[in-house]
Amino acid sequence: MIGIFDSGIGGLTVVKAIRRVLPAYQLMYLGDTARTPYGNRSQEKIYEFTVQAVDYLFKQGCGLVIVACNTASAEALRKLQQEWLPIHYPDRRVLGVIRPVVEVAVSQSRYGRLGVLGTRATVNSGAYERELRALDPKLKIWQAAAPLLVPLIEEGWLKRPETIKIARLYLRELKTKKIDTLILGCTHYPMLHKKFQSICGKNIKVLDVATIVAEKLKDYLNRHPETEQRLVKGTDHRFLVTDITDIFAKTASVWLGEDIRLEKVNL
Repeated sequence: MIGIFDSGIGGLTVVKAIRRVLPAYQLMYLGDTARTPYGNRSQEKIYEFTVQAVDYLFKQGCGLVIVACNTASAEALRKLQQEWLPIHYPDRRVLGVIRPVVEVAVSQSRYGRLGVLGTRATVNSGAYERELRALDPKLKIWQAAAPLLVPLIEEGWLKRPETIKIARLYLRELKTKKIDTLILGCTHYPMLHKKFQSICGKNIKVLDVATIVAEKLKDYLNRHPETEQRLVKGTDHRFLVTDITDIFAKTASVWLGEDIRLEKVNL
């Protein structure tokens, strides 16, 4: 199985994209809904929670795990890959969402003027800026934290005018910088992708982050058959959460276009 971990509901955007791009593979989603959002947590706590989630997914039989949470990718992924994984699961792989998106952003940017919208933790970590400058030191990069968007999305307020107004306020400064490409640095944000594109206008390309992650995963599996062969095929997908809420169930069903059965687990 392919495991997909997020702090809450946002990683379902990646689930949806992977099911479209790689329909043959069985998926196991884990949302840490009892402790979401991660964006205002300390680095120590984010790492602790991420290790617990990845360990749980591996114990359930996942051969590869996507850390779909940008905050966890920024604050915990590198340490997890370099220190924890070689000791506990040397034959398994954990991938994040930042590097794939950065590669596409650099290749598609017309003028090298990029904006990053993310949680406070992701922005403060500097992870996107580091990865972008590693590929092209000459890039102009501006970032903006949008701490209110995750709870609004988690609440299912996708079409509420209040949510759109807040998104517009967060994007205002980035638009004044004449960016040509916008990175949505949180897997919740693609649920508002069309709204972001409308706010940004035709001169700014808002990257489809979830599709990028899915396409890059497909490429990774083609290049690593030893990992691909470990993955279970099938459509018996499982959706695990640390706390079942009506809002999560409703929003997940709307976003995926089908009713899903949630399983409550303890990490």
